[in-house]
Amino acid sequence: MKVLLGKKLEMTQVFREDGTVVPVTLVQAGPCMVTAVKCNEQGKTTAVLGYGSKKHIAKAQKEDWKELGSFAFVREFALEDGETLERGQTVDVSIFEPGVKIDVTGVSKGKGFQGVVRRHGFHGSPASHGHKDQLRMPGSIGAQGPQRVFKGVRMAGHMGTDQITVKNLEVVEVDATKNIIAIRGAVPGSRGGFVTLMATEGTVWQK
Repeated sequence: MKVLLGKKLEMTQVFREDGTVVPVTLVQAGPCMVTAVKCNEQGKTTAVLGYGSKKHIAKAQKEDWKELGSFAFVREFALEDGETLERGQTVDVSIFEPGVKIDVTGVSKGKGFQGVVRRHGFHGSPASHGHKDQLRMPGSIGAQGPQRVFKGVRMAGHMGTDQITVKNLEVVEVDATKNIIAIRGAVPGSRGGFVTLMATEGTVWQK
């Protein structure tokens, strides 16, 4: 299970040996603590990882974690066949190396209430005669026979704050001393947002 929890820091650029510039996102990944190892009725084993610290946590979590501490970001993952982890074990950035491909999951930035042009990419109406105040309107949504709006119709509404997964991102650099991973390209979420890093190959999700 090559999985890490982390926090998005910022974007910057890295120069390769041949002089090319690579845009990267810096992620403070780990160290993560294994807070629990579970086994369900079907025999599947999962591990719960915790990252960061939090001042106030629920009483149930405080009783469950006890001496391990308090964690701000917790996620559960399935283990591969034959893989074993123990409660209290630490997972750090050493599980990744430059050149590997990973999937990054985070919560996208919130955009609030947006219209159809920004939310769905509508082109709007022509800016000519007869189109006063109609440039960014959605237009007709169909006949009035059913007397209702069908589900899935692209209209104005809340945009952002969705769970997004960006696949096949390359790990450019790994700083084991500072627990920072430089990932090529953009990562979903705002600065300080929690993200999940998972190896693209060799995980149970890819089988």
